[in-house]
Amino acid sequence: MTTPAPYPIGTPGTPWGPAEVAAWLSRQSKHRSYADEVQSKIDALRARFDVAEYGRLDYAPESYPLFAIKTRHWRDDLPTMLITGGVHGYETSGVHGALLFVDRHAADYEGRANLLVAPCISPWAYERIHRWNPSAIDPNRSFRENSPAGESAALMQLVAPLRDKVLMHIDLHETTDTDESEFRPALAARDGKPSAPGEIPDGFYLVDDTENPQPAFQQAVIEAVAKVTHIAPTDAKGEIIGSTVVAPGIIRYPLRKLGLCAGVTSARYTTTTEVYPDSPRATPEQCNEAQAAAVCAAIDYALAHR
Repeated sequence: MTTPAPYPIGTPGTPWGPAEVAAWLSRQSKHRSYADEVQSKIDALRARFDVAEYGRLDYAPESYPLFAIKTRHWRDDLPTMLITGGVHGYETSGVHGALLFVDRHAADYEGRANLLVAPCISPWAYERIHRWNPSAIDPNRSFRENSPAGESAALMQLVAPLRDKVLMHIDLHETTDTDESEFRPALAARDGKPSAPGEIPDGFYLVDDTENPQPAFQQAVIEAVAKVTHIAPTDAKGEIIGSTVVAPGIIRYPLRKLGLCAGVTSARYTTTTEVYPDSPRATPEQCNEAQAAAVCAAIDYALAHR
């Protein structure tokens, strides 16, 4: 068995301090433009939807506005559906799947539901194709009171007035090969823990809430996505990324306990999508389509089972 090489930053077994975080940050560089690839698409939607700047991340010398897209004719008597993407900036289809949904499908729900879409929660990480923010903090473990992540705190402030009015929240993610080659080793190094090799599932899957399981809701989303791309099989242990599979393509996490984005409201229906963009059986376009299909199925189910 091959022993993994030590992560290039820090001392094995010792959690990072400020010097190690600074060394990690010095290795990060921009690979794409939030303004060109995301903000421009949001701007193109302004003619049909309301767009609000709900926060700004100041990471000198750069500053990133955070945008939410909303139903133009918002009605307090209608259920609210929350769609979030780009909590992990490197998970591309989470961002562009959310934007695709708004462009192609959001108008279908006019007069039936209020939609609130935050398509790119972590723009700094989007540009650097990374999981963390500049402080080496994972926003998707930081949705809790007094959050250390500005990305998480800004979204929580946005949804706070609606927290008990949201019927459905779907959070769009990806599981990639770099989870195994870069991000899990980096996490282990940051926390001073050993890095254990894992297995990346080939296909789409969902994360339900351990504390509020909604199996029929999850199944409806899986069935819709299966028409677009393949569903992840279990591994030899009957698991997906170390978690027991409770139904084809479905695992469960305690969302609020882990500080995950999908736990920020009191929504009856919650789920986290996971697309596998590195699969030889899927294209980037399919991944975006799968995310949009998941959103439509989630909203449709929630409306039919209020």
